[in-house]
Amino acid sequence: MGDPRGFLKVRTRRELAERPVEERIKDWLDVHAESGLQPWTTQQAARCMDCGTPFCMSGCPLGNIIPEFNDLVRQEKWEDAYNRLSMTNNFPEVTGRICPALCEQACVLGIHQPPTMIKNDEATIIDQAWELDYVKPLPPERLTDMTVAVVGSGPSGLACAQQLTRAGHTVVVYERDDAIGGLMRYGIPNFKLDKHLIDRRVKQMEAEGTRFRTNTEIGKDISWDELRDRYDAVVVAIGSTVPRDMKIPGRELDGIHFAMEFLPDATRRVYGVEPVHDITAKDKHVVVIGGGDTGSDCLGTAIRQGAKDVTVLQIMPKEPSSRPDNAPWPTFARTYQKTSSMEEGGTYVYNVDSVEFEGEGAERVTIEDSATASGFIADEHGHVTGLKIVDVAPGENGPFTRQPGTERVIPADLVLISVGFLHPDTSTIMEQMPVELDQRGNVARDDDFATSQDGVFVCGDAGRGQSLVVWAISEGRSCAAAVDRYLTGSTELPAPIVPTQRPMMLPR
Repeated sequence: MGDPRGFLKVRTRRELAERPVEERIKDWLDVHAESGLQPWTTQQAARCMDCGTPFCMSGCPLGNIIPEFNDLVRQEKWEDAYNRLSMTNNFPEVTGRICPALCEQACVLGIHQPPTMIKNDEATIIDQAWELDYVKPLPPERLTDMTVAVVGSGPSGLACAQQLTRAGHTVVVYERDDAIGGLMRYGIPNFKLDKHLIDRRVKQMEAEGTRFRTNTEIGKDISWDELRDRYDAVVVAIGSTVPRDMKIPGRELDGIHFAMEFLPDATRRVYGVEPVHDITAKDKHVVVIGGGDTGSDCLGTAIRQGAKDVTVLQIMPKEPSSRPDNAPWPTFARTYQKTSSMEEGGTYVYNVDSVEFEGEGAERVTIEDSATASGFIADEHGHVTGLKIVDVAPGENGPFTRQPGTERVIPADLVLISVGFLHPDTSTIMEQMPVELDQRGNVARDDDFATSQDGVFVCGDAGRGQSLVVWAISEGRSCAAAVDRYLTGSTELPAPIVPTQRPMMLPR
């Protein structure tokens, strides 16, 4: 610790400046006007108190040694800082941009001052490391004769693949989309995570020996049992992709889509890739159901596409501006955080539930069946024009009670459902290589990330359920250690978590 009074000398927290709203909503570039090393970076890092018991580290499932890399940032020892950070985190350029920073909520300084800028320090370290050419491929010193297939190229699958490649195994990553990255590629808008950050990591992994196969869907292009026959081990890292739906009247109307149908199409257009669903918000009244990070991403995307207006609905009340009494430090507290998209426009409506989709143009038509020369009646779906909503309040027999007399209809040409995910899509694996599932529909695993099928492992959201990028990377690293042990009998790879481990800092 260079300056034991650093947190007393610098009491304010300096955030990265953002580009003017009127400028950034016209493009898909990073919303920030600043990145990398800034004149104030080392001063902010000096605020770290190098606590005897660093609670920030207990908040991070990766086990990042935060006080050490904070002090190395303070001293501008970028190579040492990079080496320290990369010991525990495969992709700090991702966590440094899109992680909700559980570590900062557990920062001891945060008890009485704004917490240390841990997340920004991570991003600065890796940005400096790339700029100064410290990031090098780390191929194994020798190869084993073992092969591993990793299905899915999200943060968990990539972290697992990189660790196993460095251990000397021959690893092939299979991805059904046309490019590597999973939801990092097509699920997170470019203005939050530029895709060149993924591309340069993929090049590093290729130089280390990892092989990638895109446009290949396991279960269709290659069967699951055939894949298991080809490889000594298989890692299932397919994410949690089955969205939670809303079974209310009018759901069959056109113009109602899941968020993860809308967001990928937007990113595909940015990179000149043919959209899958061809959804656009241009010149439409857009309603987003769900006020989380994905809902915010839908808001920013719809604004950039030229929506007439955007309304974001949240059944929960607006979060408090400061830490509530039921979430004391160092627990994770859900406080109100205004995202960059929220600053760009749109209207948030809290404490409301969706009642019914309204539409026009629906009719029953007769369709001639040429095979039988007979006609039959079918419903011609209309298009959504509005959504009826109602205010809700905490109820005696449930979390929310609808308030009579508060119903109203808001205009909607495009509705985006963003209320989370249920579980992974296991339809083909259950047909071809059945594995046990848990009560929530996730792929069940034991303490070694192993499924009920010998040699088949699962990590990330496919086994844990919908979670955060920092947990996905941690799961991938831990799963790699388990696979290495299965293949060789022992391992030197780190395993920061066990499958049953849950966030220490959750609201009580």
